[in-house]
Amino acid sequence: MDNHLLLAFISAAFLLTVTPGVDTAIVLRAATVDGRRQALMASLGIALGCLIWGAAVSLGLGALLRASEMAYTLVKFAGALYLVWLGARLLLKPRATLESTAGEAYSRSGDAFWRGFLTNLLNPKVGVFYVTFLPQFVPAGAGVASYSFFLACLHIALTLAWFAVLIAATVSLGRFLRQPSAVKVLDRLTGGIFVAFGIRLAASPAP
Repeated sequence: MDNHLLLAFISAAFLLTVTPGVDTAIVLRAATVDGRRQALMASLGIALGCLIWGAAVSLGLGALLRASEMAYTLVKFAGALYLVWLGARLLLKPRATLESTAGEAYSRSGDAFWRGFLTNLLNPKVGVFYVTFLPQFVPAGAGVASYSFFLACLHIALTLAWFAVLIAATVSLGRFLRQPSAVKVLDRLTGGIFVAFGIRLAASPAP
């Protein structure tokens, strides 16, 4: 194992992790509006989506996605439509209250998990990112597939650690942000971010 190369990867992956994006928006909204449990479930969903892409890349599917414009386009538009659909729901029907039963709270946790999971699974840029980024940090003599998967897992661990910091920093604001007016503003703000990222994803060129 090349420790210098590994430290270079950790530094680069950390900078990419803390760069705001749709994953950050999902976790921040869940933490500030829905609470710690929902934010944790959203984080786990995002991590699972990344893990599947990491496994796919290590098996060679990421290279296939990069080489096939049709496959990339299909996954890209599926992801874009999903983001726009999520955003439109929040923009058109923002919640006015967070009062709910225990069953509804449990359901929201499940919704948060699937929202994070599908957002990543339907984003081909995650796969293309792994297939182009990870091989640069595979040391000479190491198995490309197994070491790439290890690096993907390391990136996921950094992502979960960063989300834990975000959740700890924002949950304390929950009482204020659960006020009806704040709930509507946050839902619409998050909805606008989702729509913007969906349009950006749809307009992005094939790799």
